[in-house]
Amino acid sequence: MKIIAATEHRIPANDSQANEPRAIELPNDADPLAIDLAGVERIDLSFPKFTDGRAYSQARLLRQRQGFKGEIRATGDVLIDQLVHMARCGFDVAVLSEGVDVSDAERQFARFKSFYQGDVSQPLPRFRRAAA
Repeated sequence: MKIIAATEHRIPANDSQANEPRAIELPNDADPLAIDLAGVERIDLSFPKFTDGRAYSQARLLRQRQGFKGEIRATGDVLIDQLVHMARCGFDVAVLSEGVDVSDAERQFARFKSFYQGDVSQPLPRFRRAAA
């Protein structure tokens, strides 16, 4: 997962003349299965509060049911203890909350080497994978 500071994040432009990849912001109450994703290369999902986890479900639905292969970016109140779960749900990029150190955030991924449950990147649970 790529981690960026809040100051590096750019909100998607609605200008079709812009020379940027087509990106959209998906509100938390939007149904990701009802959205036309033709030509979309990036989707920004928001965490308005760290206690609001609807973006996790949206990311997983976008990856597993919609088959979205583009970038899914976590924005809003993104805390470092959420990053591993975000990656497991299908997020590619996380925009850290203001004042959070990027190097502290990157260390979160060294804490866990494997998971028992399946996820977006590894759908099979540990017991179904070949013995390592």
